[in-house]
Amino acid sequence: MTELEVLDLLYQAFMLALRLALPFLLVSMLVGVIISIFQAATQINEQTLTFVPKFLAILAVMGILGGAIMSELQGFLRQMVAIAAGG
Repeated sequence: MTELEVLDLLYQAFMLALRLALPFLLVSMLVGVIISIFQAATQINEQTLTFVPKFLAILAVMGILGGAIMSELQGFLRQMVAIAAGG
């Protein structure tokens, strides 16, 4: 395996991690902004108020996208096993 192939595999792994984490990060950021606006409007300065809504939003995203995420991971694992087996 050449250096170029190794770098390509690392790039693919990084892009997969980015694709899988991006929905969770975006939903968490969106919920955080909405709660921050609510806190600013009501002048409630409770820092733990954002935890539960973010947690529930992330669980919802995991429930919706869980199958697709597992499929992506399985495809990548099959590709890595095929490369390790020499095929």
